[in-house]
Amino acid sequence: MAKNNNQNNNGKMSLEEAGRKGGKTTAQNHDKEFYQEIGEKGGEATSKNHDKEFYQEIGEKGGEATSNNHDKEFYQEIGKKGGEATSENHDKEFYQEIGEKGGEATSNNHDKEFYQEIGEKGGESRSRQNNNNNSSNNNK
Repeated sequence: MAKNNNQNNNGKMSLEEAGRKGGKTTAQNHDKEFYQEIGEKGGEATSKNHDKEFYQEIGEKGGEATSNNHDKEFYQEIGKKGGEATSENHDKEFYQEIGEKGGEATSNNHDKEFYQEIGEKGGESRSRQNNNNNSSNNNK
């Protein structure tokens, strides 16, 4: 006789089955706002019990799991959507401020050689671009 996987040895409902039934009933009895409210409460409680390193660790794990499941096009699409949403919600001053913060952070993390290297690469790229434009103009 086959054993019912949803029952334990005493013929009672398993913890897994009880959880599934409870979740189903709760979903039928509550709306979106209920879940938003308990999610917010849970988030507040979690933030009181965990430090920055906890969030960095779970963020890293989530990022790794996501990158294993998605390709380059996925990231391009969400990046585009995020950029569009950000541009709709912020003005020129916002971008000036984050640009300044990014510049300061970069300068704090890199030395003179870094800037020389990226300057060289930029100059070489510009030179190639100009050479390509000149050769296409000569072919007209």
